Amino acid sequence: MFISRTPLRISLGGGGTDLPAYYRNNGGGFLVAAAIDKYIHVAINDPFTDRYILKYSQMENVASAADIQHPLIREALLYTDTPPGIEISSVADLPAGTGLGSSGTFAVGLLKALRARSRKYAPSETIAQEACHLEIDRLREPVGKQDQYIAAIGGITAFEFHDDDSVSIHSVDMDRSTRESFEDHLMLFYTGVSRSASDELRALDEQASVESSAIRTNLNDVRDAGREAFKVLQQGDLSAYGHMLTEQWKLKFARSPSAIHAQVDNWIAEGIAGGAAGGKLVGAGGGGFLLFLARDKQALRATMRDLGLPEVPMGIDYRGTTVSED
Repeated sequence: MFISRTPLRISLGGGGTDLPAYYRNNGGGFLVAAAIDKYIHVAINDPFTDRYILKYSQMENVASAADIQHPLIREALLYTDTPPGIEISSVADLPAGTGLGSSGTFAVGLLKALRARSRKYAPSETIAQEACHLEIDRLREPVGKQDQYIAAIGGITAFEFHDDDSVSIHSVDMDRSTRESFEDHLMLFYTGVSRSASDELRALDEQASVESSAIRTNLNDVRDAGREAFKVLQQGDLSAYGHMLTEQWKLKFARSPSAIHAQVDNWIAEGIAGGAAGGKLVGAGGGGFLLFLARDKQALRATMRDLGLPEVPMGIDYRGTTVSED
């Protein structure tokens, strides 16, 4: 049995500029993300049957890969030319549809495990490229590239998305004490609202495709915020970064105002009044998790508890996707 473990992620700056519709037409995108110690596990076993046996939120047992209903599993098996006689199961630490990049994480973990089973090992960057190919090129999903890359690479990492579809990877270098303080004061709270990432990203993808000066200006500002986040984190200016978190949220709210985003805006304001240096919604929008950089962790916990928003303790994952053989 081969079991991959692949981290989910939080966006730290520049979210949305990893969409091909944006970076291909606006001189590239720039984004900072962090892998967190919450994972999707994919297990692959060789059953005593000449079938494809799949166990996720549903179960499938089919003779042909083309008949598989789960789109990512189907395309991954077709792409890797994997014959029948395989059992695939998955389990996640956190629910899907909550803005932490679960689809891209699953794609990376599945390819990692399939490559280990066939002894065709590849660098993490190659697996990220292949996962993007599955979602963007084969399935035509309106997704960006940050989820696949940060899941594969891990750590606190900046990505530059070039208009020729190449990606440059830059580690965010901080001294040890700054890094420890940053990790210790990042706090994640669950809103209780899940949504379809594809629906949210499709709307953003359509916005980025339209020749709208307002949307282009907004996303250009988001890209600049990503570059600034990279700069202030490397300088160790956590106070400035906390303020930037809120500024990034304001750009997202301006781009896609809605009733749930108005509620999120209230929650973020409450958090800042109650112990946070700044905060934002993680992911494409529509619900999911609130990310704060805390000034006073205990006060922020109490504020969020009073609002009915539970904390999800987390740390940073520095390994990216890994696989073990049992």
